[in-house]
Amino acid sequence: MADFSAVDHFVVAGPDLAALGEWWADAVGTDAVEGGAHTGLGTRNLLAGIDSNTYVELIGPDPDQPDPSGPRPFGIDDLTDRRLVTFALAVPDLDAACAAVSASGIDPGEPFGMERTRPDGVRLQWRLAFPSGPELAGVMPFLIEWGTSAHPAVDLPSQTRLTQVSLQHPDAARIETAVRALAGDTWHVAHGPANVSASLETPEGRPIAL
Repeated sequence: MADFSAVDHFVVAGPDLAALGEWWADAVGTDAVEGGAHTGLGTRNLLAGIDSNTYVELIGPDPDQPDPSGPRPFGIDDLTDRRLVTFALAVPDLDAACAAVSASGIDPGEPFGMERTRPDGVRLQWRLAFPSGPELAGVMPFLIEWGTSAHPAVDLPSQTRLTQVSLQHPDAARIETAVRALAGDTWHVAHGPANVSASLETPEGRPIAL
């Protein structure tokens, strides 16, 4: 089984954030926590803990923001239902991680900074890099470096555990090489149509498919 310790968070997107929150509450039995707005992107999120280092981000349009000048991230504008669109790997040094991805033949994307303010006024800051190319289809994870910011999962109630991450892609070998350079050699990418899926389990043993 793959070592999932490098997984930072999963991104589950949908056209209606309130509906995503209701789905999570029904599936897990506890409410996701208000995250915050992504100013200028037209989105906001809800967060739910997996453990102290891993969480689920539910993201959708923010009705309190004007429509953004460009498309919302993660293809949200084109979604008609809930979907696990991608996931993030936590890295201690984003620039070094990007170099490792480049060495595997994948463009890691240009690092950039983001921030949001939690409802309690705490400002979170982080750096990201999104692998370039729509053909990667979310199977190649994006990279995140939190630096000195508090990790969002620290204050989230943990009600599930991660049991499986499944990756599939037509160019499986190339993506597997990149993921293993970042997260260890136990990760596997199957050959086939591009798809990413993950499974959680509640304390009662009930499975939840993301």
